[in-house]
Amino acid sequence: MIKRIIPLCMGLLVLMGCSEEIDSSARYVAKEHTVLSYLEKHADTYSTYLDILNQVPVSSVSSTTLAQLLSARGHYTVFAPTNQAIQDYLDTLVVKDIIDAPNWDGFRDSTSLDSIRKVIAYNSVIDGGDATTYFSYYFPIQQDAEIPMPNMYDRRLVVHQPGRKDSITATLINSAPMDERNFDITVLNGCIHSMNGVVNPSNNTLGHLLKNNVDKRIEGFYVASLLAQAVGMIDTLKMHTDYVYEDKFLRGEIIKNIRPIHVEGSVLVPAPGFCTPEHRYYGYTYFAETDSLWSALLGKAPLDITVEDVVKYLEDNNIYPEAKRNQDYEDKDNLLNRFVTYHFLPERLSTDRLVHHYNEVGYVPNTGTLSVAMAEYYTTMGHRRLLKIYESRESNGIYLNRFPILNNGRRGNYHEVGCTPENEGILIGAPNMEGENSVRNGMLYPIGKLLIYDEHTRNELVKGRIRWDVTAMMPEFINNGIRMSPISDVPHENVRIPVTSEYRYLDDVDISDDTQFFYWTGLNRGWKNYDGDEFTIRGLQDVTFRLPPVPKRGTYEIRYAVMNTGKRRGIVQFYWGKDKSNMAVQGIPLDLRIGPTMVNTTTLSFPSFMGWEADTGDEDYDAEVDKQLRNKGFMKGAAIHCAGAPGSSVTGRSSNENSRRIIVRQTMDPDETYYIRFKTVMDDITLYLYMDYLEYCAKEVYDNPEKPEDIW
Repeated sequence: MIKRIIPLCMGLLVLMGCSEEIDSSARYVAKEHTVLSYLEKHADTYSTYLDILNQVPVSSVSSTTLAQLLSARGHYTVFAPTNQAIQDYLDTLVVKDIIDAPNWDGFRDSTSLDSIRKVIAYNSVIDGGDATTYFSYYFPIQQDAEIPMPNMYDRRLVVHQPGRKDSITATLINSAPMDERNFDITVLNGCIHSMNGVVNPSNNTLGHLLKNNVDKRIEGFYVASLLAQAVGMIDTLKMHTDYVYEDKFLRGEIIKNIRPIHVEGSVLVPAPGFCTPEHRYYGYTYFAETDSLWSALLGKAPLDITVEDVVKYLEDNNIYPEAKRNQDYEDKDNLLNRFVTYHFLPERLSTDRLVHHYNEVGYVPNTGTLSVAMAEYYTTMGHRRLLKIYESRESNGIYLNRFPILNNGRRGNYHEVGCTPENEGILIGAPNMEGENSVRNGMLYPIGKLLIYDEHTRNELVKGRIRWDVTAMMPEFINNGIRMSPISDVPHENVRIPVTSEYRYLDDVDISDDTQFFYWTGLNRGWKNYDGDEFTIRGLQDVTFRLPPVPKRGTYEIRYAVMNTGKRRGIVQFYWGKDKSNMAVQGIPLDLRIGPTMVNTTTLSFPSFMGWEADTGDEDYDAEVDKQLRNKGFMKGAAIHCAGAPGSSVTGRSSNENSRRIIVRQTMDPDETYYIRFKTVMDDITLYLYMDYLEYCAKEVYDNPEKPEDIW
């Protein structure tokens, strides 16, 4: 993923913004018009669209029309279809046998007519609230990435830019072409992009898409769809909205916002507001072998391939030898189930979210220029296993389970210097985001090799440190656009998660009633965190997380990253184990106020005497400093990221305010599920638990006399 920092206008709720000089000399400016009045002035082009806007209400509980909305103050981005674009769309509805004739009289009932009008209207408007208008120069850099703010149909629109290896000359918004001359039209309440097609993402789900591939025998992902159906995934992949949560939120049973107590000096003041997510969506990503690959492997035409053909191939090639060989494909221990479910993640990862980039060393956000090797680690569906998603400047694409040779010495730069064929991984292909393929709850990525969690993959995972941003542990942060949201307003920057008794918003986290669970995106704040974001868990904290699985049985350290800049860190006791209701205490309580060089309390600061020293360039001396810190349960921060805004010269390692704490050292098994609990030992609710990222590190890495663990 290439993360784009979007400069936004400052509104009443915006905490921070920035400006950028844009050459608008070639763009049409209609500052004397609102969106509506501009469309009315050009009614010869947009009369059909205007009729729709005047008939469609802004919601089911309002009589205000979209036309009235677009005449009012605000920040609207409007993808306005021309009369011809709407006519072309009606023509496609005739071909699909949805209407009888390509006009408004061709609809068979008023319900269908109203539905199609809403599809055209709601998909064409993004209401940016107090902050956001999406001119084309704020579109995401990554190809086929999504505009962060959803439209009024609550869909994030996909942008395909021209100039790549295709024949497309116009920018596409969900396969609808933008007029090459009439876009970025500035009006008083936003901007207008004239569209030569109707923006119309599918309202179907990934489950419906795969089922349709099977039923209609559509080539491309026919075999992958057949296998997903065989292991019982289709119904799960049809889920997209937690309607119980929706109902509770609308009824006011979910606390919608809160202003926690914060201390400035010795004065108690309300902190900035934290907003609870309005929705709880489900999402899925399927990395699927193409039909052409299966055809080459099995020597049969794709539509002639059966589930039994694939099972025989897996058996003949001794894939997942520990799995059950039977026909109960829905059993998680079955051979086919093990194979298929390793291809699925319970997160919808758009192209710009596969690998997050923000403040790693050398990364340039405004251009998306890549630098050091970056990896995300996710837990797959079915039998829980790790999947590594990787990207670097040298990789020329995003890969699954790539294990390159890195220049990771103390004087290295953490770039790739080579990759053996067996470790090159699997290149993730570009998804088809056109028409029915742009489903609401999932992403389907083509891959050209078999994806298997084999012994080689597990061995390579163990050889490296496994680091993950805490948000990557929780699919809900990704499926609901919470993780590192680039939208600069309070509801997106300051997020509150309900406690468990109120509603289990996070499947893998238990939050006690006395805990306030908050997330900051850190957008434009210059914080010294990895990826810029952080959790501040407040109150009488008591939180339990389900941990990702480990690759192989062995002894692992769990490290906890701490930024020691605030004076209101608390003291917590860590617990770890397989039974989350009866976990063992891990060491003495951990005082988060103690940093590498200073202890920061609410009343004063004084030296910590941990022995932290900046690197000298003498590798033996610097290694000895690292050893002494480890003896006290400390490690320097990671060298991979800037301790501050992107481009900062200070790294996590060179910062004397960043550190990692070794909180667990235990034998762990890949087939077991482990939990970690954080519980405060203080009764001061103004102190809080800070969280940024966690790490697994196998004994073969941290206690390797021949090749010490790298600093990155």
